[in-house]
Amino acid sequence: MTFWKALGSCALAATVWVVPAAQAQEVVIGQVAPLSGVLASTGAQMVLGGRIYFDHVNSKGGVHGAKIRQLVADDGYKVDETVRLTQEMLARPDLVALYGFAGTANVGRLLADGVLEQGGAALVAPYTGGEPLRSPFNPWIYHVRAGYADEAEHMVQQVTTLGMRRVAVMYQDDGFGKAGLVGVEAALAKRGLKLAVAAGYERNTDRVDEAVTKIKASDAQAIIMISINKPTAAFIKRYRESGGGAQLYNISVVDPAELVKLAGIKNAHGLGISQVVPYPYMPNLPVIREYQTLLAKHAPGEHVNYTSFEQFLGAKVLVEALRRAGPKPTRAKVARALETMGAYDLGGITVNYSPENRVGSRYVEVTVIGSTGKLLK
Repeated sequence: MTFWKALGSCALAATVWVVPAAQAQEVVIGQVAPLSGVLASTGAQMVLGGRIYFDHVNSKGGVHGAKIRQLVADDGYKVDETVRLTQEMLARPDLVALYGFAGTANVGRLLADGVLEQGGAALVAPYTGGEPLRSPFNPWIYHVRAGYADEAEHMVQQVTTLGMRRVAVMYQDDGFGKAGLVGVEAALAKRGLKLAVAAGYERNTDRVDEAVTKIKASDAQAIIMISINKPTAAFIKRYRESGGGAQLYNISVVDPAELVKLAGIKNAHGLGISQVVPYPYMPNLPVIREYQTLLAKHAPGEHVNYTSFEQFLGAKVLVEALRRAGPKPTRAKVARALETMGAYDLGGITVNYSPENRVGSRYVEVTVIGSTGKLLK
């Protein structure tokens, strides 16, 4: 049975899925992820990336002799569920940190409701680049990825360098999508340009027909999508089949293989996707070689994936914080270890945290889906 199938069966059986850890002495971390609904495939990769590194650490004796126990709960990408499940996790006195949540709106509600502050726990490597989670400064979230504004700047720079001036945005109508939209508008404004048109779709749906019609009518030369797998694929397919010929880009939160599967290679070919971690398919960095080795060892049958690699990096950050926190870590000790981590080399990729900085990396590059469906640099 593959990890994906095993995870799916566990998620259906209970709200919280626990990665086994039989040792009496444990360090408990909590992860709320979308294991059902429109972001389910992404959620499974998020959990997988952490799991293979935690399994590796546990196989070597754990951290200061304690095994890491990963609690995972499925929020279905629903904000209210994220809050409820996080509160349940934080009610556990043995939980020392949170890790790898998804959704700008979901994590934003945790901040707005004071859930992280009241629980006194750091959240490491959320799968979101929303600027409201970064500015104004908040002390509870430790980002591994660049922000959506960084991604938007990079994509707009590429588009305008290629001579395109009419840029449209297709976005998810929530905190995530609006954060990306604002980033694109700001990047265009820096170059004396205005957005050609913006069209949204409802969160947790793939109803994009109105967006297709509106954007196609704008005669945009480039379309930047701030959207997740299913609505992105639906937009690409319907836009291309209606005769739309603009250059398409998407922010980093999509899975290229899923897009090819859902939209078809004919439609997905040529899509540009911004990435916030280095290309994980070529073992040209020590941390990529480590990731590929541990993926093959602890999740045979699973494939290299940007999302699992990003969360693998987040797991390495969290484990290093656990080491620095010392034996019998507490939430306060782990948070302090993260805050004072400084520049830390994960294996060719460096993150940097301080009392004044929680954005560990601003790395961005753009990849393209090639004619065979493979992702190219």
